[in-house]
Amino acid sequence: MLYYYFIFIDRYSNMREKLTFLGIETSCDETAASIVQEKTDGTGEILSNIVSSQVDIHKEFGGVVPDLAARAHVEKIEFIIKKAINESNFNINNIDGVAATAGPGLIVCLTVGLNAGKAIAGSLKKPFIAINHLEGHALSPKINKNIKFPYLLLLISGGHTQFLEVNGINKYRRLGTTIDDALGEAFDKTAKILGIEFPGGPEIEKWAEKGDCDYFKLPKPILKKGGCNLSFAGLKTAVLRASKKLKNEKEKYHLAASFQKTINKILYEKTKVAMDQFLVNKQKKLNYFVIAGGVASNLSIRKNLTQLAKENKFLPVFPPINLCSDNAAMIAWAGIERFKINMTNNLEFPSKARWPLDYSAPFLKGAGVKLK
Repeated sequence: MLYYYFIFIDRYSNMREKLTFLGIETSCDETAASIVQEKTDGTGEILSNIVSSQVDIHKEFGGVVPDLAARAHVEKIEFIIKKAINESNFNINNIDGVAATAGPGLIVCLTVGLNAGKAIAGSLKKPFIAINHLEGHALSPKINKNIKFPYLLLLISGGHTQFLEVNGINKYRRLGTTIDDALGEAFDKTAKILGIEFPGGPEIEKWAEKGDCDYFKLPKPILKKGGCNLSFAGLKTAVLRASKKLKNEKEKYHLAASFQKTINKILYEKTKVAMDQFLVNKQKKLNYFVIAGGVASNLSIRKNLTQLAKENKFLPVFPPINLCSDNAAMIAWAGIERFKINMTNNLEFPSKARWPLDYSAPFLKGAGVKLK
């Protein structure tokens, strides 16, 4: 068991000079653990970052099956944490705290990593910090780049698509969100329609390179209304209809390319609106635009948003590709950031399926949503 693994490690090694945290992430289908240490310049050094994917487990089902994901987490969590500790070459007894994802996500999956984090923190008598997975993404660029608050954030992942004003740790104002599908979900569903195996989102980009992006004319839902809120369900439906009329394999590539171009046009227009909202009553000379989450790995989207940022005098910031998808380094870093302002939690903190960063923002999903 994890507890017995830790008590045999030397408790009397030299104490640390910089904050060092263990991070644990099991919100969906990645089992991840990482040890991150703060550097003197305010950024972080990733001592280890272990991620175990469950793609092969869920591939035949075309999506994540919660019970299977949770079982895989239970089977792997101890091994992954031990591996992260060993690869870090850091004495686990000298860590300053343990951070684990508490939400949002699949409850049966969250519970595995959260309980492991609590057990380690309790056995080592270290501070425990429950992390919002979205805050992990929001703060992830700060591991490599010392950027200052406030900054504009576009969070694009499999489960979330939001524009947020990041004013500080635990200080978020949502500017816009998707009213239906998340962007990563739209990519995965389009891939499934085209016959690409799960997870198909990343493959769309490869298919798009082989196609004509102007071949199909696809809709851009709520492009001129709803502020910087977004909608992708209508686009997905249009792709489904077009797929039923495809004449050959080449047209699949054309459809993938047309879909990706349409996404880029939507993001371009909606981000301009978000930038205008962000700049209201601000006098900063340098404005950062952070793009984080799994879909931020898409090079076409990176190029599109980088160009837009330059046009609007924002400095674009992307996490490294390995920190875009779910990982524990961003969780450990969020733990360090929160610990520095005394935001710790007790070991009774529950897992949360839904956990918005901006509690004051209205819920904008489901039937009956009205946008101006």
